[in-house]
Amino acid sequence: MTLPQFFRVRQKDPDSGARTGILSTPHGTVETPAFMPVGTRGTVKGMTPDSLSDCGVGIVLVNAFHLWLRPGTDSVRRAGGIGRMMGIDIPTLSDSGGYQVLSLLHRRKVTEEGVAFLSPYDGAKVFLSPELAVSISADLGVDIRMVLDDLAGADEPASRVAEAMERTHRWARRSLDVWNPLESPALFGIVQGGVDMGLRERSAEGLVRLRGGDGQEFSGFGIGGLGVGESFEERTRVLSRTLPVLPEDRPRYLMGVGYPGDIVEAVRHGVDLFDCVLPTRNARNGMYFTWDGPIAIRNSRHREDETPIDPSCGCPTCRRHSRAYLHHLVKNSELTGAVLGTIHNVYFYMNLMREIRCRITEGRLSGWNSPCFQPRET
Repeated sequence: MTLPQFFRVRQKDPDSGARTGILSTPHGTVETPAFMPVGTRGTVKGMTPDSLSDCGVGIVLVNAFHLWLRPGTDSVRRAGGIGRMMGIDIPTLSDSGGYQVLSLLHRRKVTEEGVAFLSPYDGAKVFLSPELAVSISADLGVDIRMVLDDLAGADEPASRVAEAMERTHRWARRSLDVWNPLESPALFGIVQGGVDMGLRERSAEGLVRLRGGDGQEFSGFGIGGLGVGESFEERTRVLSRTLPVLPEDRPRYLMGVGYPGDIVEAVRHGVDLFDCVLPTRNARNGMYFTWDGPIAIRNSRHREDETPIDPSCGCPTCRRHSRAYLHHLVKNSELTGAVLGTIHNVYFYMNLMREIRCRITEGRLSGWNSPCFQPRET
């Protein structure tokens, strides 16, 4: 089956696998590489629709699993889709909930048919199948949907990792069978396999070959099961073995990995999309990202510092407020502190992605090493 125009590579970096591209969706285009703030339950914590727009956010991730349980797909559909409900007019991507199901370790049972579990909200018995996951995302009105995957924990035995990868493939085929790419938005398969290089290659190769009953194939591919405790070197090896197997004309999405240095390294290997809770969660804990490296605003050295978080930053927080004020807010657990910090961090991540795209376009990505790549304040 011929796929509708969805992704186009614009420019490749001559010294690495990095590339810029354009995603075309029903709710607009997205320049890649791109970072998606996480709006799990239909809200990016600490951000209004206007602040998302002011920060230059071009695409948001929501979680189909949580929205299915609350407020329910009927409510979202009546509102005109999750974007309309959130008050945003930009593309959305829905994670199917594989990670959330994994977190319900003692409240769920995984079988070939799907996942039976007790709702984390009210304890009700619920069943989620690969087919239902596709249907839920359709009801939410998202632009990109992920298949339901069977995610093995980082500390589980090799036999379980292999079992989860194989089941993810069988579920992926069932997802393709019920998806019509001519009538509904993009569907991504998910590469699994832990840090086993052989499993990763098999997973990527298998997903690329998969076809649905009418010949439909995946619009793009997620690389899942990372960012769960593996080392930087292990993750880099996984990317170096996995990405060359995936088609160049499809977007690659590294799920849940988000430190600036990790993003840049993954871009060099050819990743196009990212999501992570780091910018929003760290902001609520008083950790802010800057071009000179992260800072912990709770530290006493910021108590009388009247400079902004980052003097080079143009975000509303840095234009109006000092580190001293933010130190005061965070130390006293004021909600405004979490909001102002989140605006700064999300703005920083959008600037980071713009800088990455610019460096790829101008051939300046190779050798780039910035203090902002450090994971935490020293």
